[in-house]
Amino acid sequence: MRSNVFNLGIALVLILGFVAFNSLFIIREGNVGIVTRFGAVTRTSESELNISRPGLHVKIPFIDRVRILDARIQTLSSKADRFVTSEKKDLIIDSYVKWRISDPATYYLTTAGGNKMQAEELLRRRITNSLRSQIGKLTIHEIVSGKNDEDAPAFDSVNSADSENAIIGSSKRDEVMQNALRDIGQSATELGIEIIDVRIKQINLPPEVSSSIYARMRAERDAVAKLHRSQGRQEAETIRAQADRDVAIKIAEAQRQGRALMGQGDAEATRIYADAYKQDPELFDFLRSMAAYREALKSGQDILVLEPDNEFFRYFNEPSGKRVSN
Repeated sequence: MRSNVFNLGIALVLILGFVAFNSLFIIREGNVGIVTRFGAVTRTSESELNISRPGLHVKIPFIDRVRILDARIQTLSSKADRFVTSEKKDLIIDSYVKWRISDPATYYLTTAGGNKMQAEELLRRRITNSLRSQIGKLTIHEIVSGKNDEDAPAFDSVNSADSENAIIGSSKRDEVMQNALRDIGQSATELGIEIIDVRIKQINLPPEVSSSIYARMRAERDAVAKLHRSQGRQEAETIRAQADRDVAIKIAEAQRQGRALMGQGDAEATRIYADAYKQDPELFDFLRSMAAYREALKSGQDILVLEPDNEFFRYFNEPSGKRVSN
């Protein structure tokens, strides 16, 4: 009997523990919870949706269901889309949005029970429509030439105190984008969403336009390159002609100086020969005759046909070099 009572007590404790465990739920920081009962959202005494904030909460076990919603800042990256400027020219613009849940009850009701994919789709439509209408007021130059993010943010939080005042004097794009941000924020409020920030990530021209622009840029660069090459060839010819002229002048000057030095050398040699001849004419004649013999007979195979009494052989006939009279 005692064993049965003990077992029953243990079973009762386990059942109570299981029921208590299923009666409690925790909402973590950064999330909110909505409790549904038999598929319907529970409400407070004021007929408002019962929103569970971060902390420990109680629900009816096995009957209530808790839907957890992420209340942190989310990022919605829109795919690149085609926009038309005031010049009727197309641009491919890639943008993104920072958003979060501001009214969980409205968000839950308008997004089919807090469906994030549906919420982002509804938000994407509103963003695209608003940007399309505002970008249509700008030229390509005004869109591209906006200030850097560090100097003046193109978008601020729509719920901030300064959100109603556009940035004056920064750029036309900033002003128009502030209007777009205001429109997006007002329409997003209907979904229970707060728009934190909207940014344009990238601006491109359509592929067909980009191809023609790149082709034109290549043609312009080719024309500039050809101009530079022709100018370079002209400069090269000028430099080459100047170098040839300088070379010809330098060679002519060197030849002139060379001839002048050779003339001076010959004159100096003649003077030296004359001085030597004056000092000892016989020795001078002898040396010159020996030099002539050496040059004439150095090969050893030369044949000279001369008369024996020729002046050339006078030192052969008479070692003293005296001329022999017949």
